[in-house]
Amino acid sequence: MGGFLKSSIARKLVMALSGLFLVFFLLQHFLINFTSVFGAETFNGISHFMGTNFFVQFLLQPVLILGVIVHFVMGIVLEMNNRSARPVGYVKFHGSANSSWMSRNMIWTGLVVLAFLGLHFYDFWFPEIYHKYIVIDPEDPMRYYPELVAKFADPVRTGLYVISFIFLSLHLLHGFSSSFQTVGWHEKFYKGMRGATVAFSIIIPIGFIFIALFHYFNQL
Repeated sequence: MGGFLKSSIARKLVMALSGLFLVFFLLQHFLINFTSVFGAETFNGISHFMGTNFFVQFLLQPVLILGVIVHFVMGIVLEMNNRSARPVGYVKFHGSANSSWMSRNMIWTGLVVLAFLGLHFYDFWFPEIYHKYIVIDPEDPMRYYPELVAKFADPVRTGLYVISFIFLSLHLLHGFSSSFQTVGWHEKFYKGMRGATVAFSIIIPIGFIFIALFHYFNQL
């Protein structure tokens, strides 16, 4: 496995597969959170199931965390390799003439998304672990909606969420579609998927922004 991952092609493949894996969880996360716009009951029910289900908590959740780590570590490794492959900068660089802004700045948009994940873990995942496994508070199936809404009472935190999802959109606009190329999709299938990946990369982050702003303005 170590020899396999020394190959640039293999690293890109791992990067692509982990990215597609995270896109699936992003969609799932959005669909669950979006139910909070319609009220507490459905959101509390789904969140309670996800928060107490053994398969989700002890199998899917560790796999998700591993996927996040693998994706971002591989992204940093690939960026370092790309930089070391050209230690002397080009005399003249024409920017978008050779590649899009998103493709040239994937490492920076990715780092912003990684910082957002740190904030998200601090806001939701760590309190959940503290609640269930450290202080061992009694389980309250109605607590999830008030906890979510309370996070968006702060305008600074809400603003950080909005900015983070803008950068996530920029990251997805290049990364999502290029993942299908990396895993070897035929060109005719890739062209068909391109429009769908662009739509996903715009609609899902906008949806998350809507959720944050909805709960913020609903408390004013």
